[in-house]
Amino acid sequence: MPGMQVSKTEFKAKALEYFRQVEQSGQHVIVTDHGKPTLEVRPFHGFDREPLEILSGTVVRYDNPTDPVDVDWEAGQ
Repeated sequence: MPGMQVSKTEFKAKALEYFRQVEQSGQHVIVTDHGKPTLEVRPFHGFDREPLEILSGTVVRYDNPTDPVDVDWEAGQ
């Protein structure tokens, strides 16, 4: 989900407008300081969502999920 970037000065002058935009569109706003991203304003999502819903879209690519893991494991007793 792409977001828009605004300077701190512009954000300060139009903060309520940006808050309304974020609420209505669901898109985030990145606030910059001298061109460097410093803050992100994004919609709040409650904690009552299912774990799989929260993780949805977080794995971009996973090749060969059934291949062995290259890690030595020690079985505990």
